[in-house]
Amino acid sequence: MSIRTNILLRVYLAFGLILLFAVAVVAQLFNVQFKQGAKWKSMAQTLSTRYMNVEAARGNIFAIDGSLLATSVPEYELHMDMLAAGIADDKIFYAKVDSLALKMSQFFGDRSAREYSMILRDARKDSARYQLIRRKVGYQELKKIRQFPIFNMGKYKGGLIIVQKNRRIMPFRALAMRTIGYKNENVKNGVGLEGAYANYIDGESGKRLMQRIAGGVWMPVNSEEEISSKDGADIMSTIDVNYQDVLQNALEKQLIKSDADHGAAILMEVQTGEVRAVANFNKIAPGEYKEQFNYAIAGNQDPGSTFKVASYMALLEDHKVDTGTRVNTGTYSVPGKIITDSHGSIGVVSVKRAFEESSNAAVAYLVNNAYHDNQAQFTNHLYDWHLNEKMGLQIPGEAQPVVKNPKNRSWNKNLTLPQMAYGYEMQLTPLKMLSFYNAIANNGKYVTPIFVKEIRRLGSTVEHFQTRVINEKMCSDVTLRKMQSMLEGVITEGTGKGIVYNPLYKVAGKSGTAQVADGNKGYKAKKQYQASFCGYFPADKPKYSLIVVINDPKNGYYGAAVAGPVFREIADKVYSSDLGMNQQPQSLQYSEVTKPAIKGGNARALQQVYGKLGVKGKPVPDSGDFESDTSDRPVGPLAKKKILTVPSVTGMDLSDALYILGNAGYKVAVRGSGLVKRQSVDGGSIIPKGSKILIELE
Repeated sequence: MSIRTNILLRVYLAFGLILLFAVAVVAQLFNVQFKQGAKWKSMAQTLSTRYMNVEAARGNIFAIDGSLLATSVPEYELHMDMLAAGIADDKIFYAKVDSLALKMSQFFGDRSAREYSMILRDARKDSARYQLIRRKVGYQELKKIRQFPIFNMGKYKGGLIIVQKNRRIMPFRALAMRTIGYKNENVKNGVGLEGAYANYIDGESGKRLMQRIAGGVWMPVNSEEEISSKDGADIMSTIDVNYQDVLQNALEKQLIKSDADHGAAILMEVQTGEVRAVANFNKIAPGEYKEQFNYAIAGNQDPGSTFKVASYMALLEDHKVDTGTRVNTGTYSVPGKIITDSHGSIGVVSVKRAFEESSNAAVAYLVNNAYHDNQAQFTNHLYDWHLNEKMGLQIPGEAQPVVKNPKNRSWNKNLTLPQMAYGYEMQLTPLKMLSFYNAIANNGKYVTPIFVKEIRRLGSTVEHFQTRVINEKMCSDVTLRKMQSMLEGVITEGTGKGIVYNPLYKVAGKSGTAQVADGNKGYKAKKQYQASFCGYFPADKPKYSLIVVINDPKNGYYGAAVAGPVFREIADKVYSSDLGMNQQPQSLQYSEVTKPAIKGGNARALQQVYGKLGVKGKPVPDSGDFESDTSDRPVGPLAKKKILTVPSVTGMDLSDALYILGNAGYKVAVRGSGLVKRQSVDGGSIIPKGSKILIELE
């Protein structure tokens, strides 16, 4: 075979192999495209689409009377698919895009029509499938936006993509803000009730099919692919909005007056331990205070003289002294320290008198003299009373109490015991101290404070919380009666006389003044004081316990003078508003023709009174007051019995509408923002309490 023939054969062989390989490739492509196409298409779809969580509407938080403390209202995020079916043709899109831009400019007012047009045109060039149009759009705004050019072409043709979100609001704004709390991604366990009961309030997320588009952005495919979310459960708290208002106003007013650093106040129902109001303020600017930290449950500090109650209770229970035992006041020396009374000596007086005048020297001597040889006997009482333990509160953040005993390394056998006697060398929160006083008022039964009574879903109780007893009997009845008498004596004869005393009802309590450490700098860097007053009322039949703590006041620092007036103001207003609290019914005369003339006053309080008496009234413009009308008609028992109907809230702002409908016993759903324009059930209608009413705002 010639060389030429050999070369030709090799060329033909190589060509044949290439041809055979090409045929194989074509065959494989045919197989992938037509035989396995469905498989790969399905896999690609799986990789570019996924189900994502849809946030549920969070449950409401209610006050004890049904008023809304926190609720969720819907708001919307708007996007646009620039390749939607109705505007796929460039002629249609460009014929209407400038009209849409003009409408958006007029409606939102943040950009010119030209700027909006450029944004939309650029998005079109980029084939954007999920162009952001607007965040935080209200329901009424959305209704108008849907009528804009292009968007009015329909759900799929116009390209408008609507993503609903939920915004949390507090109708009473700053009332009980820290107790209601909040929950967000930056706080691990949340704050207040919002955080503690997030598992209930959050509800169950739904699912929405989302598709990944250019730039890694995920957009919803269509609403038919959604799995509906389940709304969260409602929390029925123990807070009383009226008492909360009183508490906050009284505390804030005194903080401003005394130029204090921070303060807290807590009102609790004696028998149940239900917290009716709690306020925490700290100074953020001169004369301006805000709730930023829950001092009531987390503010551990030396309690000072309010702790003397525990010292005297131990002494009386162990029969070390009696109320008539004589004791010297003024000064008491121990190795390394001279303990003095801030107001000087009042001579040799009875134990009861020394307690009423809050003598440091007297209680330090009595405790040190009685327990010096067996110091654990004193601290054992404190541990038996669980003062060293957390109370297991329903909201997070409770501080760990610090109560020493002789086994602690920091215990000084000469100094620690007498200093503990008047409230130093320990760390207790205001709520912990209040709970101890509450036990004295509650005939020795020590109960845990509670903030939540029930959890409800769709009106049905999911969980009910009962009062938990920490200690069934703190001390003997004999000791208890003596302590109660001594606490009443503080008000009638001691440091509370002329400050907390009210001739209309009895109060029992104790003032407290403590020097507190300035952070890590200690006590000597700068003298800072904590003024407090803790007690209960009415003393002869206790219903409420109350503590007021004001830290680092600049204009005076004694507990009775600084915290006492706040205690008195709160107690007076609570007593006057609680019609069932030891008040004898008065003989009232009712007119069958006219009602008495009544001056304007606080709108909410007068509205409640007028409602009870069947008297009409109206708000005073720009004053926040409420005044009676001038019509002549019978009032009181002779007036026609009022039928409970749905209130009309048209024209009101959201806070007022939620307050009125919530107080009437109805569950409220909200759409939009602004003033109420419509309600799903007309005012005057009769429907069962607990029914849901939709209000629309514009």
